Amino acid sequence: MKIVENRLKFFAVSIVIILAGMVFMIVNASGGKGIFNFDVEFTGGTAMSINVGEDFSNDDITAIITEVTGQKSPQVQRVVGTNNVSVKMQSIDAQTRTELSETILAKYKNASIDSIQDVSATVSQEMQLTAIKAVLIACICMLIYISIRFKDFRAGGSAIIALLHDVLVVIACYAILRIPVNNAFIAVLLTILGYSINSTIVIFDRIRENGSKFRKHQTAEKINKSISQTLGRCVNTTLTTLFTIGAIYVLGVQSIKDFSLPMIVGIIAGAYSSIFISGSIWYMLLPKSEKE
Repeated sequence: MKIVENRLKFFAVSIVIILAGMVFMIVNASGGKGIFNFDVEFTGGTAMSINVGEDFSNDDITAIITEVTGQKSPQVQRVVGTNNVSVKMQSIDAQTRTELSETILAKYKNASIDSIQDVSATVSQEMQLTAIKAVLIACICMLIYISIRFKDFRAGGSAIIALLHDVLVVIACYAILRIPVNNAFIAVLLTILGYSINSTIVIFDRIRENGSKFRKHQTAEKINKSISQTLGRCVNTTLTTLFTIGAIYVLGVQSIKDFSLPMIVGIIAGAYSSIFISGSIWYMLLPKSEKE
């Protein structure tokens, strides 16, 4: 496998995906939709408490809300053991509230609207800043650890660049697919950071182990060989994880799907960056004397 020699092709694939995400952000923002589909947890909105009065499904309630308000991802949660349901959605005006209430009452003859009110964002600016700090601290700690472990600051730097690649791909996924950005968004990013670094470290470990088997000017061959030797392990680990997350996506409710879909994208991006990006970046950061 000539991964290092074909690195520009692999870089191009990532750049196209990330640029596509940026284009969607610009288009959505110019169209008044916002760069992301921010959920109620970020923006605040309207909350409803409904006593349906009979058996119902969350999907039916969601369909009614979508039809009346045009919102595609309202949060609909049944109160366990009851026929009550809690609904959160983007803010709606008084006329839409009335229309929505009437539609629900027409659908469910025994229903009653217990309350309908505006709610504030639960993901405060402070929480968002804390999440950003957590990501930065995690990256710095990984940079220090990998640099010490492999006795090469360039190894740590290339691993962090690969992680940044994964984060940008996941963000592009949120922008392109208009997945609601809520608390799960923060959880997805932190999970992907922890997951993706594992395969990268395995590959870097094999590169170090193969150091004595190649001459100084055979760095590209050493990286390619190391990736080939660990490829099966990386692919098997990724597929095993994807089977689990994929089953959750297929069988889960909408809120679970909004979490599992970007996780699937992040896991694939993490495997891609570990195999095709991280080693090539390490190679590019090496001094010219070690590459000739």
